[in-house]
Amino acid sequence: MCAALMTGSRSDMSTNKRALVTGLTGFTGRYVADELAVAGFEVYGIGERLSALPRYTQVDLSDREALHAVVANVNPHVVLHLAGIAFVAADSAEAFYRVNTVGTRNLLEALANEAPNVECVLLASSANVYGNATEGMLDESALPNPANDYAVSKLAMEYMARLWFDRLPIVIARPFNYTGVGQSDVFLLPKIVGHFRQGAKQIELGNLDVFRDFSDVRAVVNAYRRLVQICPAGETINVCSGQSHSLREVLEMVGKIAGYDIEVKVNPAFVRANEVRSLLGSAERLRSIIGAWDSPPLNETLAWMYHLPSQ
Repeated sequence: MCAALMTGSRSDMSTNKRALVTGLTGFTGRYVADELAVAGFEVYGIGERLSALPRYTQVDLSDREALHAVVANVNPHVVLHLAGIAFVAADSAEAFYRVNTVGTRNLLEALANEAPNVECVLLASSANVYGNATEGMLDESALPNPANDYAVSKLAMEYMARLWFDRLPIVIARPFNYTGVGQSDVFLLPKIVGHFRQGAKQIELGNLDVFRDFSDVRAVVNAYRRLVQICPAGETINVCSGQSHSLREVLEMVGKIAGYDIEVKVNPAFVRANEVRSLLGSAERLRSIIGAWDSPPLNETLAWMYHLPSQ
């Protein structure tokens, strides 16, 4: 990890504080839980899956009564809302709005009514709200232009959350793409790394000339933890590396790590008409709030993923 990630106290306000993490059993949730625990938080979680994790409750975001009961029982000091449908190519558009937008509203309602000690609520939105940006570095002043239902559901969540700003200390994070050990191979980078780890000779992909700003999941959750400790309520903040890479470049990086080149077959079925061609973000606002922060170079993250087994 970059030394800059560890800048700042991990326990200046977190000892004996309760953190509620939605989507705790998901890819990001597991890293968030570890980050918060090291910082001294007592971590509670909710999610739609069964789990034997301590202080975890299975609850659906559409179940308002159950949400109110869980929130009242935990009485959290900070909340990190990660739960949602994150795979852009998911089939059901209705599910995006039901979970990402309405589910978030249900959570905020429960927090406003049942969490009198809450000091910060971080909502994970998405840089996909910026849409098909083709050039330039996007800061938070860029006008949203969502290009798919996933992005629209996240932007709708942001607007809906503003209705609660007078009742809850809400921070909206807009993470750009990020990856790491344990991410599902329905996402492109784990798919690419997985093929190389298996020694595959060929891989089927879509458009190779899409550019993304990729961060390391460990850096992202570090930023989340520091944001909830500082709590710049009412702010919308990019979480991004400030560097973009095409999938062609990713293939070259992993090829060097694995020691061979893979044949790429472009499958038209994987080429989406509403593909966001380029996303590159500015993390200046984030750094102005939390201080020194950075994400490891992408080739280091890919090497971590290649050399370690999936979690």
